[in-house]
Amino acid sequence: MGSIVVVEDVWGDALEKLAETHEVRREPDAWIDPDLLRHAVAGADAVVVRNRALVTAELLAAAPDLRIVARAGTGLDNIDVPAADRAGVVVSAALGANAVSVAEHTLLLALALLRDLPKHDRAVRAGTWQRRPGRELSGRTWGLLGLGATGLAVAELLRGFGTRVLAHDPYVDPAAERVRAAGVTVCGIDTVLAESDVLSVHLPATDETRNLLDTRLLDNVKDGAVLVSVGRGEVIDEDALAGALTSGRLAGAALDVRAVEPPEPGPLDDLPSVIFSPHVAGITVESQERIVSVLAEDIAAVLDGGEAGHAVGAHRAAR
Repeated sequence: MGSIVVVEDVWGDALEKLAETHEVRREPDAWIDPDLLRHAVAGADAVVVRNRALVTAELLAAAPDLRIVARAGTGLDNIDVPAADRAGVVVSAALGANAVSVAEHTLLLALALLRDLPKHDRAVRAGTWQRRPGRELSGRTWGLLGLGATGLAVAELLRGFGTRVLAHDPYVDPAAERVRAAGVTVCGIDTVLAESDVLSVHLPATDETRNLLDTRLLDNVKDGAVLVSVGRGEVIDEDALAGALTSGRLAGAALDVRAVEPPEPGPLDDLPSVIFSPHVAGITVESQERIVSVLAEDIAAVLDGGEAGHAVGAHRAAR
């Protein structure tokens, strides 16, 4: 049958159905303590994680029967994929399954910033009725840092706004059909920063991207631009961001992801031009159904001796 353990808050109809034919244990808080996590995965054939459980070489060694790690969501920074490759463990991820959800949340945050929605809400609740003008998105320039699935999904949604869309992504071919079809102009990061009225960040956390948006780069953003961060929080130097907001260089920022989650108190907390959401851009009912369906399908395939259709490591089938 195969033993499956879910060590974070991941569930859905597809996993429930899988439980009819396989042993499935739910331990959604196991990720909190390394010892508890090792105990949870010991003897498991499959493990389901989101973004907080750290799948390290040590954890893999503690689970000699493990055949597949299923990652719910986008990003693989909590999984040592090379270590899984060496151990012959399949890593499955439903990459792109939540792209529309992230894109919609990105537009929601950008529009809220441009129209000063949080300030209006606070003012009305305080009993005032100040009809300050906002700014339209239509006809402006939107800059994407990162042109993977979520960046392209944002570009698709922007078609109806008549925006000019710029993007910086050194790993994307500017002549690729998907890029041209989305109407995106790929250019250098300095151009994106200098010309964008709205800048959205869709980058993973890597050695290249950590603290990429520091004081030097934020000094190059267009005056009055707004920034939306929905990739990984480690990409932005939060002290530098607070400085850019305080100086007025940036008119506002919306952060769905933070360098530390949950975040510690910091200089951004008291700035009225900042909107926060708790890393929920990709979490909708629809996206979770798509993700869980993909993971359940891959788990069942691998445990039955077949191949994972959404493998991201070296192996599609367990060794």
